[in-house]
Order: sequence, then C-alpha cells, then structure tokens
Amino acid sequence: MTARDFVTRADRVVVKVGSSSLTTATGGIDGDRVDALVRAVLPRAGRLVLVSSGAIAAGLAPLGLTRRPRDLATLQAAASVGQSMLVHRYATAFGKAGHRVGQVLLTATDVIRRTHYRNARTTLDRLLELGVVPIVNENDAVATQEIRVGDNDRLAAIVAHLVSADLLVLLSDVDGVYDANPRRGPATMVREVRSDADLDGVGTRGTGSAGVGVGGMSTKIEAARMAASGGVATIITSAAKAADALAGVDVGTVFHPTGPRRASRLLWLEHATTPQGRLFLDDGAVDAVVDRRVSLLPAGVTKVDGDFSAGDPVDLVNPSGQPVARGLVAYDVVELPGMLGRSTSELAAELGSSYEREIVHRDDLVLLPPRR
Repeated sequence: MTARDFVTRADRVVVKVGSSSLTTATGGIDGDRVDALVRAVLPRAGRLVLVSSGAIAAGLAPLGLTRRPRDLATLQAAASVGQSMLVHRYATAFGKAGHRVGQVLLTATDVIRRTHYRNARTTLDRLLELGVVPIVNENDAVATQEIRVGDNDRLAAIVAHLVSADLLVLLSDVDGVYDANPRRGPATMVREVRSDADLDGVGTRGTGSAGVGVGGMSTKIEAARMAASGGVATIITSAAKAADALAGVDVGTVFHPTGPRRASRLLWLEHATTPQGRLFLDDGAVDAVVDRRVSLLPAGVTKVDGDFSAGDPVDLVNPSGQPVARGLVAYDVVELPGMLGRSTSELAAELGSSYEREIVHRDDLVLLPPRR
C-alpha cells in the first residue's frame, strides 16, 4: 500500500470515534477497545483533538439497561453517568503514556452563536498549546435536539474547522465507504472521493453492529463532504485501522478537499445552523446574491415565511422555493412585510435612517450548493 503524503504532513488532526467502536450494549465501556484506540492515536498526541461518542452507551450497563432507551430523560441520565466513566477511561489510558486529557462538552449553541463559537475555538487552541488532548463530545446530558442521528460526525467536521485541522479521520466499525453493504454480500470500497459523482450508487444506511450507535454511513459521508468543502482532507475507516490511517497507509476512503479554506464562520453558517425562516427572492435578487455576491435589499424580497428575530439564520430561496443562500437576517419577522419590494431610501424617508440597511449583509451570507 502506498503512503498518503497529505496524512504524514498533517499538523493538527481531528479523530472521531463512534459508540460501536468503544462500547457494547451489555458491557458498557470496552476497556481493551479504548486502550487500542489510544495506542493508535498516541503518535499524534499534542496535535490531536479526539471527538468521542459513547457516553450514552457507556451509561447503559451501570443503569441496568440492556438497550438504548428511547425517551429523552433516560437518554440524558445515561449520558450523565457514562460521560464521566468515558473520560476517566481516556484519562487513564493517555496518562499511562504521560499525556493529559481535557473534557470539552459542546451543544448546538456553542457552534451556532458567534461568541460561543469563538470561545470554543479559543479553548481548544489553548488546550493544544498546553499539550493536552481535548476529548470532545456533544453535551448529551442536557441536550434536547442535539440527541439525534449523526451529531458527533457533524460536530467532528465543525471541530476540524474550529482548530484549523489539516486532517479529519472518522472511525467506526466499517473500514470504508462501499457501494453496497459489505455484510450482506459482494461490495466494492470507494477508495477516493473527489466529487459527489464518486458517490453515485453508494448505499449508506445502517448503524453500528453493536446496536449502540445512532449514526450510519450517511452521517459520516455528509460530515466528510462538509469538511472537504472547506479544505480539510477526510478519511473514513474502521477503528481497527486507525493506526494505519494516521500513519499514511492507504486504508479506508479518502475525501479530497473540494473547496478552499474558508472562514470558520462561513462553515458554521452553512453547516451548523438551522434556518428559522425563508425569504423569497425575485429573479433579480437571486442574480444579485448568487452571481454578484452582494447584500440582499428589501426591494428584491417578495415573501417572508417563518418565525425569526434579528440575527437568526434564514434561507434565501428562489421563486420556486429552492434555497440558494443562507444568511443572518437583520430584522425581526414582524418588521419585514411592510418593507418588501421597497427601496432602502424610500424606507429611510418614511421610517427613519435605521431602515436604510440591508435585510441580509453580504458578510453574513453564504451560498448553498444545489440540492442533490
């Protein structure tokens, strides 16, 4: 197998490991698996951020639960019990090699609100400067909407941009992306992904074999595409092949960068926000926003949909309702109906100078790729 030079040259690395690679539904944390993972990533310690699922799964056995619960309160209780056990296990394993770990629990708020986002980045940067291995997880013990399919895969891609990583490695119990389920018959691994065309016909459904994970291959592919769109190379492989992947051995599926490095804030806006409404644009406004990359003015908006306040993310859609961009709106929804289709000078003359501004400023706007 050939070496992947971009892996060996990578400075900062984010590794994400799934629940099924660390735990079982009946036995909680599998200490041998955790130790094996730590041995695999040790050469990168000091330049590594580890995004680890497994808190909920780790809390099942101590609570006498044999399967992942469905109600939110029990999920949160399991996460509360399991998170401390999981981090303690990591601290012990890394400590044997002389490395310290630091727990970083994030919620959607920490990657949606600008101030929180900057604070999270500063914390992770400082931990790395101090030689600490950050162990990042979603704050499932208090989360509500956050406990859903694929959050930690997407979170890992966001963290990769937060810390300006050169490489993201997504680990599970499957050693790569296949064109069919390899457990059910013949399948061929997709070795290289340079565009969405390389993923045509790929089957993506399924959870970890242990039955404790919530994400399937689809969430990993979406996370890999997200990271690659912002210039971060990504590898999807199994936890058993983590050491080889980090050593540059040709294992798993590599997603090559499909776009240049972008400001973390734009990646946050595109991938880590949930739009609170829609602004319908006329054809001229679509051209202005998409082709000329200018701010959105009231004159180009024909209709408003949703319930949002100033500063919330909204989708900008074309006359047929297809999203073309996402941005932070400058007005509350109740202010907009009387402004639509009017010039800013007209609005300023009637309502005051504070209305002589854009609905969405170009610096608060990111274009969205066409839906597949």
